[in-house]
Formats: sequence, structure tokens, C-alpha cells
Amino acid sequence: MRLLVVEDEERLVEVLKSGLGRAGFVVDTVETAADAREALALVAYDAVILDLGLPDGDGLKILAEARRAGRNIPAMVLTARDAVEDRVRGLDAGADDYLIQPFAMTELVARTKALLRRPGLALGTTLEAGNTVLDSIGRDVRVGGEVLQLPRQELAILEHLMRRLGRVVPKTVLKEKLYGIDEELASNAIPVHVHHLRRKLTEMGATSEIHTVRGIGYLMTDGAR
Repeated sequence: MRLLVVEDEERLVEVLKSGLGRAGFVVDTVETAADAREALALVAYDAVILDLGLPDGDGLKILAEARRAGRNIPAMVLTARDAVEDRVRGLDAGADDYLIQPFAMTELVARTKALLRRPGLALGTTLEAGNTVLDSIGRDVRVGGEVLQLPRQELAILEHLMRRLGRVVPKTVLKEKLYGIDEELASNAIPVHVHHLRRKLTEMGATSEIHTVRGIGYLMTDGAR
């Protein structure tokens, strides 16, 4: 899952990127309202975490603009403003949750995952494809009841394929979801990850199958005949 963090305080940006990265998120960061608008227009983020006081504007204005444009991206507001009227104004502008600084990283991660578990959003509970089961909250994969350990990129690919079981997932979508703006990406990175994932599933006796749709992307089936 890919998040956009809109924050101009350098030390906090480092803490957020590190903590959210350890929790399994791909994180892009921007420091200004202008850059946030551009990023939101270009990338289909799963959620945005934003500060209110930015060098060139108010974070709530960015959020209100996104809502008016029809982008219903889950939004977590981080701020030092703890007055009730400030929190109400943030929620009225379209924020889904509001976290006062200072905060614990564990709480931010838990609240972000809670936003993404809402109906129709990026995190469900349990995904199944044949005898492969993925707990998207605990980040646990089992094949025939046996635990399958996967690195972050392979786990993310598996989740996207399972969420779209029976439908083609374009390679460009996987690239967008797995890698941040600043990450270097080899041209064969996604095929390599898929190759390793497919091999591991086969070795574990998975009935689900990952098919390559040449020139487009990948499709997962549950193996039912």
C-alpha cells in the first residue's frame, strides 16, 4: 500500500517514513501544498497523512480541494493544534481521523490501518485464492495451513493479485503500488518478484496460479477446474 505524507518538518518526515516503512507501507513525502496537489493528481495513493501548517498553505485546503475533485482518499491529519474547534474544522474539511502531536508511531500505524479497513478500501481482513490465505492485517500468508514467509514486495504483489482474483493486474499498477517516487527501479523488477513468488507458491503446493498476460500484466486464479 502506498501512502503520501505531507509534512515540512524534516526530522518528523524521517520518523514517519521509517516507521510507516517498517509497517509495510510504501511512503512518498512532500513538503509543500503545491507538491501535495501535484502528487495527488498523478498517483492513486491508498491514503494521505498531512500536516495542517505548510510553508505555502493550509493542509485542510488541499484536502477540501481533493474532496471537491471527487478523490475520496482516506486522510489522516497530524497537527499540534489541539483545540476542539480545530479538530471539528479538520473533520468538516474531509479528514477521516485526527492525531495530535506528539503521538506514538504504533498508534499512527494502527489508525492508518483502521482507515484502510473501511468498506471498499485497501485493507480487508482475509483474502483467499484456492488453498492460499492472506491475513492483510497481520500480514500473514498460509498455503494449505502452512506459513509462507515473503519479503515485502512479494507480499504486496500477492495481495494485489488476490484482491483482483480472476482479473488482470497491469504491471504499471504493481510498480506504482510497490515503489516510491525516489526509489530506483530496474526494468525487470516486477517480473523478477513475480517469478520468485510463483516459485514459492508452487513449492508450498498452492492450488492458486499466477498467469502472465504478455505485454499487460498478471492474473491470479484459484486453481479451480
